[in-house]
Amino acid sequence: MDLRQLRYFIALTDYRSFVRAAEAMGITQPAFSRAIQNLEHSFGCPLVDRASKALPPTPEGLVVLQHARRLVQGAAQLSNDVLQMTKLDAGELHFGSGPALAVRLVPEALHLFIERHPGIRTALLVDNAERLGQALRREQIEFFVDDIRLFEADPNFHTEPLSPRPGLFFCRPGHPLLSKDSLSTNDLFRYPLASALLAPGVRKRLANLSGRSDFAPHLQTEHLAILRSVVQASDAIGTASEEAVAEDLASGKLVRLHWRNLPPALEVLSVRCGVVSRSGYRLSPAARAMIETLVGLDAPMQAAAIR
Repeated sequence: MDLRQLRYFIALTDYRSFVRAAEAMGITQPAFSRAIQNLEHSFGCPLVDRASKALPPTPEGLVVLQHARRLVQGAAQLSNDVLQMTKLDAGELHFGSGPALAVRLVPEALHLFIERHPGIRTALLVDNAERLGQALRREQIEFFVDDIRLFEADPNFHTEPLSPRPGLFFCRPGHPLLSKDSLSTNDLFRYPLASALLAPGVRKRLANLSGRSDFAPHLQTEHLAILRSVVQASDAIGTASEEAVAEDLASGKLVRLHWRNLPPALEVLSVRCGVVSRSGYRLSPAARAMIETLVGLDAPMQAAAIR
């Protein structure tokens, strides 16, 4: 028995699926199953009821689960307590960011953080909220900043809100739509859409408006430079945070689009930003220092949004 096996068992009880739990932990399903079987062999009894599709823990499994959570959290706290003694003059920080916040807030925070703590080696993962959540479960990162709507109701995550980032639709200068006096959602669906990962609520509304059972963009990418480049070179319509395209809008390289019959909640396309970390896990001093930097830089934006 080791901490790795206990982490796998916790994941199995969270996901109730060998396949999904293995994927969340970043290993193959056969290797994951062997690890669970080895753990059961160590205790001499089954830990989950495989006769049930929901894979509930057996009575013995419930006891193991309670101790496993305490042991895994205790090991993480031990490591972080030792790290506290470094006074942020050495070590590593791994965290993530969604594309909306990677435009301005995160670069500004990194600039300050590196100036204040030059001995910390920092690794930043930029991706969508789903994959950042997976990286957090796998303990590849300590926290991330992005849309928190997917994680607010999940007891495995702790969320701390930041200022929302408003979004918009945009196109290239000379796009056929710009010759029209008024635009409807019917015009929107005549052209390819390029975007980052759409929030489930936005995707559902777009499906309803388009009369489809589901809606997916023609191009989905978290690389905003590629997204902007594709829109500038084609008739595709883009959607992103205002921060991401502010310079292109100001220079005339891109043009904002307005839809007369699009619901306000969609037209804004706000990203409900925040900090997401794992519940019950003590963050390292470096992670806490970076979060404090992010929150401090975000505070003026939040105050301006309230006004």
